[in-house]
Amino acid sequence: MKKDVVPVQIRGLLPSANGVALFIGNDDKVFVIQVEHNMGAIIGMALRGSHHERPLTHDLIGHVFQGFGITVERVIITELRNSTYFARLILRQDSELGSKLVELDARPSDCLALAAAQKRPIYVTSHLFHEVEDMSEVLARIGEEGQSGENPGGETP
Repeated sequence: MKKDVVPVQIRGLLPSANGVALFIGNDDKVFVIQVEHNMGAIIGMALRGSHHERPLTHDLIGHVFQGFGITVERVIITELRNSTYFARLILRQDSELGSKLVELDARPSDCLALAAAQKRPIYVTSHLFHEVEDMSEVLARIGEEGQSGENPGGETP
């Protein structure tokens, strides 16, 4: 992996009045991406390994990928512009003709839902990682107060 990205994971979810705060980061730093309520619920389900009775959109996309021999290689959260995060979804298709990588622009929430469901790595560009505000103390405080709503790792953050 190139040195211009930093490996991260979803460290916690916190429902709020405006949606769900996703705490993304590693041992060095944690930042927040705000997503819609339904996306927060989908990501939470994927992290817990629970499934909806009928396939949701991200499940359907995963099934289509599987049918065509496509896997999610990785997700990269690339930038923050005008209070909006941007991300890239990196897909790999292996066939008898060889391997092909495809990079797509996608919403971070969609990327994170697919990465969580398929247990794929999540990265953030080094530039963005250094730019975002560190929310590690907030996540730790939430964990101490027992109000974190979701703790995907099953551990105290």
